[in-house]
Amino acid sequence: MAKKGAKKVGKKKVAKKKAAKKEMTGGCLCGAVRYACQQAPVDIGYCHCRMCQRASGAPVVAWVEFDDPEAFSYTKGAIRTYRSSTAAQREFCISCGSQLVFRYTEGAEHVGINVGTLDDPGQVAPRWHIWTESQLAWFKVDDSLPRHRQDC
Repeated sequence: MAKKGAKKVGKKKVAKKKAAKKEMTGGCLCGAVRYACQQAPVDIGYCHCRMCQRASGAPVVAWVEFDDPEAFSYTKGAIRTYRSSTAAQREFCISCGSQLVFRYTEGAEHVGINVGTLDDPGQVAPRWHIWTESQLAWFKVDDSLPRHRQDC
């Protein structure tokens, strides 16, 4: 009889590897909103678009993307949604205004979390730059990551 959690490969029994779920948690500046994502990220990058600049008040925003919106949930507090374009919305804390999440409103199956709101932002590292046509001339980034004038 095979052990529970094992599968038979030829004549050998090999333990099944459990899919590692990597929980990432974070929240807003004032602590009123908390979130958790039960999935490892699929992508991380810098966005230099004017909407991200205006929404954050910073020259660039780093986003970590997850491909399963169902794996993301708010665990505490209330958010407000702002439709920043015909294609996307941003979610933020109603108390302190921290921008937490970016989502396309139709067709895209992912959620972007503002890296700066993660409890441990050092656990992810950006892999690209997008919308560099809007990058501020005085903001120099000395890395060798791929750059895309618009979206990639």
